[in-house]
Amino acid sequence: MSERESMQYDVVIVGAGPAGLAAAIRLKQLAAEHQHEVSVCVLEKGSEVGAHILSGAVMDPRALNELFPDWQELDAPLNAPVTEDRFLFLTETTAFKVPNAMLPACFRNHGNYVISLGNVCRWLGRQAEALGVEVFPGFAAAEVLYNEEGELSGSVKGVATGDMGIGRDGKPTASHQPGMELHAGYTLFAEGCRGHLGKQLQERYQLRAGADPQVYGIGLKELWEIRPEKHQQGLVIHTAGWPLAGDTYGGSFCYHMEDNLVAIGFVVGLGYSNPYLSPYEEFQRYKTHPAIRTFLEGGKRIAYGARAIAAGGLQSLPKLVFPGGALIGDDAGFLNASRIKGSHAAIKSGMLAAESAFSALKSGRSADELASYPEAFRGSWLHDELHRARNFKPWMSRGLLTGTLMVGVDQVVFGGRAPWTLHHRHADHETLVPKSGARPIDYPRPDGVITFDRLSSVFISNTNHNEDQPCHLTLKDATVPIRVNLERYDAPEQRYCPAGVYEIVRDADGANPRLQINAQNCVHCKTCDIKDPGQNIVWVTPEGGGGPNYPNM
Repeated sequence: MSERESMQYDVVIVGAGPAGLAAAIRLKQLAAEHQHEVSVCVLEKGSEVGAHILSGAVMDPRALNELFPDWQELDAPLNAPVTEDRFLFLTETTAFKVPNAMLPACFRNHGNYVISLGNVCRWLGRQAEALGVEVFPGFAAAEVLYNEEGELSGSVKGVATGDMGIGRDGKPTASHQPGMELHAGYTLFAEGCRGHLGKQLQERYQLRAGADPQVYGIGLKELWEIRPEKHQQGLVIHTAGWPLAGDTYGGSFCYHMEDNLVAIGFVVGLGYSNPYLSPYEEFQRYKTHPAIRTFLEGGKRIAYGARAIAAGGLQSLPKLVFPGGALIGDDAGFLNASRIKGSHAAIKSGMLAAESAFSALKSGRSADELASYPEAFRGSWLHDELHRARNFKPWMSRGLLTGTLMVGVDQVVFGGRAPWTLHHRHADHETLVPKSGARPIDYPRPDGVITFDRLSSVFISNTNHNEDQPCHLTLKDATVPIRVNLERYDAPEQRYCPAGVYEIVRDADGANPRLQINAQNCVHCKTCDIKDPGQNIVWVTPEGGGGPNYPNM
């Protein structure tokens, strides 16, 4: 193979989401303010900025106000201010609306905006490029590079993009192009939840020492165009209860955007215990509830996607820095589960890391630890917000009734400042019970009008991968899916994957079961990497530009 070429920057940022782009923008703003030039590069594995971005989303503009006080004059796509909050407890046929006066502050959205986070990131990308940031979409950072000699030995040197044109057999094809090395004084990792490289860095530098296990949810989302008479721009609906069992954490959102669009979605905590549970099927079933179905009838589904979210909060944050770099955004876990919001936290974390990196570069430093970043975080409003939310997820993990009661005490009585901190005891892959102790779930067949099958959903996610490339869903041990997962848990990967990637196939007589991996369907949600009970499935980055191409998500 040809040797890789290299490029040098002051800062390399992996991921063009809200955290990565905010960091790039803040670096360039500081460079202009101090007349001290800083070269900044952003790598994005999606085919364009925003292609892999999926969020609800209701956005708190607090961090954006700090980054761009004039964002309204700059035509940022925050066009639907929240006009009404509704929180519903669902049974199978009824809905109980919580009086707004009884809602904890975390469920009140006055002053926030219903947005497409993908479109906000596209806008942020344009602002970054206007400031001189080099943004490279379609290039996946596949490898962390380390300094190997001298006083910088062991520190992060940068990243390398993946080779293009490697065949399924692992050999170069006629279209082979070697990856590029990008070296930097500091590398900021903003890959989003369960980042492939962030996971490696946490292991190498033992960044999780002393932290609770990270816990996750899977968020599934559809974008609908509904009838104008049913649309109420700025309406925000959240639900809890049906269709999930009382001991399973989760809930829904229904956000009325502009132009008769509605973002509807469902979040299931990945700490669930029943191996027969399917988050995708729970989402489809939820849409049939009378309180929700009424909005969708006569409408048209136009997009679908799914993404894991890091919900552990403050207790689960790893150490944020290591020699030569830092974790920002959801690569670290800056999400406020109680508010169902992370974009403002991602932006703020990116800004804090950028300010630390700029100060270091201006003083002539490089490849050391940016200690001022976690210090600034601890003194920020973001830390205060996550501290007040810290007990939400642990309480809700104890069941809907207990969780609702105790969250009320924690948030309403104590205002999030209770004199105790609850902890996460188990990682999500440890929580499944054997199939012998679980109840199978009989899900209704999709009707093709309100509910749909996985493959038709993947189709409207615009997911595409070059099929002649190594499978990016790797197995540490190829015997485990049948020998352990099928035998003990009835192959839960068939159900927790929201894209039909994993199938158990058999011969015509039903014998010889084996796992078939349909990697071309993968929407890069990372659920398999999180929930596989033996941590046998490892998600690695495919060729740049592959995966979903989300519009307005």
